[in-house]
Amino acid sequence: MVTRQFPKPAELLELMQFKKPELDGRKRRLDAALTIYDLRTIAKRRTPKAAFDYTDGAAEGELSLARARQAFEDVEFHPDVLRPAESVDLSTEILGGPSAMPFGIAPTGFTRLMQTEGETAGAGAAGAAGIPFTLSTLGTTSIEGVKAANPHGRNWFQLYVMRDREISYGLARRAAAAGFDTLLFTVDTPVAGARLRDKRNGFSIPPQLTLGTIVNAIPRPWWWYDFLTTPKLEFASLSTTGGTVGELLDAAMDPTISYDDLAIIRDIWPGKIVVKGVQNVADSKRLIDAGVDGIILSNHGGRQLDRAPIPFRLLPEVVREVGKDATVMVDTGIMNGADIVASIALGAKFTLIGRAYLYGLMAGGRQGVDRTIAILRSEIERTMKLLGVSSIAELEPRHVTQLQRLVPVAAPVAAAAEAAGPRPRSPRATVAKGDAAASRTAKSSAARAKA
Repeated sequence: MVTRQFPKPAELLELMQFKKPELDGRKRRLDAALTIYDLRTIAKRRTPKAAFDYTDGAAEGELSLARARQAFEDVEFHPDVLRPAESVDLSTEILGGPSAMPFGIAPTGFTRLMQTEGETAGAGAAGAAGIPFTLSTLGTTSIEGVKAANPHGRNWFQLYVMRDREISYGLARRAAAAGFDTLLFTVDTPVAGARLRDKRNGFSIPPQLTLGTIVNAIPRPWWWYDFLTTPKLEFASLSTTGGTVGELLDAAMDPTISYDDLAIIRDIWPGKIVVKGVQNVADSKRLIDAGVDGIILSNHGGRQLDRAPIPFRLLPEVVREVGKDATVMVDTGIMNGADIVASIALGAKFTLIGRAYLYGLMAGGRQGVDRTIAILRSEIERTMKLLGVSSIAELEPRHVTQLQRLVPVAAPVAAAAEAAGPRPRSPRATVAKGDAAASRTAKSSAARAKA
């Protein structure tokens, strides 16, 4: 028999602890965001469709972006047990300087369109967190404005080669004079990708009002209030501001960009130079031979060539070939601190986040970017502790298996390697082929039995 009694009031008070209400609406919604996807949900709710889709979308069928994110999800970690990791050190050295964590903020264009604080919020949050911030050539805050927002932190500058080369040279010189220590020379944008969401939304700079945009704006008055009561939205480094995104890019960029341009910029730039947008091993080798300090494996967040190679899948082979001679970094598809841990384990020296940062910006301005960084920091720390790893330097390829989903039918590299004879397998990447082979064997046996 169960003995029952009426609860005492004092006992009830112990069991019923009411949470103190948070009166600050922005803080309340940001505290409720536990993942980057949570921030994305808030951002979508608070931002007009055209601006949100510009951030969230990619080129054509958006396959490159989906595959990049899927590649990070198709990871198996291998933890070490009985390896205490009570505290972890996330700090690292990158391109001659420190970073408190193994990621920085990637360059993004039109940033003040997403939320009016724009690059100022990103640079300030990066500086407070001790990580690098990268300003885009298509940024909406000036080089000097970013320096003022992040006066003591590390600022990087992303450079496009313009049809008018003197514009590009002038921007590089301005960034160097402002104390930016690294230049990201972007090579994957000779022409604009087909960003279909933007075309369907009639997205342009400045925004063009239609009946649809007005209807979409009605439940988002805060965005329009910020947009209309703050300085005019325009490019900080370019004078041309009218037209769709594709028109602006095609008018500004030069499809004849070549190694000659890289050599000129290398002579102009006094600091570290990194080539962003590398998508194969052969180009990685050629660029290192050309004297760059590093490369970023990237398909521009899936916003240029759809069905482009997946940077994370390229990482092990590129690190094996050039990792001893230059800094290899990776971006595209990172939505979780575990993605960053997996990248570092497979040999990347650093990673960059773009959309994850913008989701936070749209969700809550500077506080939203701070929240993005805090979420990623927590996920990195937790993943490392569960792996039994106390520092970035302890992460190794053995901690990660890249599970196969998309398998080439006859990759040119594989065909060339077969023709050249057997080759030792690199320990840099452990790819789960055993299960696939076993599956094929089982299917074959079943087919014979059926026959």
